Amino acid sequence: MEWDTPIEFAPVILMFKDPERVFSIRTAMGAANALIREFPCDDGEEFLLAIKLCLDVVKGIADPEQLRAAIIRAAEEAGVTAIAVLH
Repeated sequence: MEWDTPIEFAPVILMFKDPERVFSIRTAMGAANALIREFPCDDGEEFLLAIKLCLDVVKGIADPEQLRAAIIRAAEEAGVTAIAVLH
């Protein structure tokens, strides 16, 4: 299992209430860091699914786009603004 493997997806920008806290997420490691360290709540159903998908993407048993969608849902659940960037 390689956490630093660059399995990338189209970025999701997370904007928290504090304007200094803006994060661009594009990898499973970046997603895990943002979810664990920055999210205002850690017990929502979508949050827990996103955490699980971080590991599943690294293991190769989930698609990075599934994780991207889960991050957006977890952000909505937590009241965090998520901007889905498309290429």
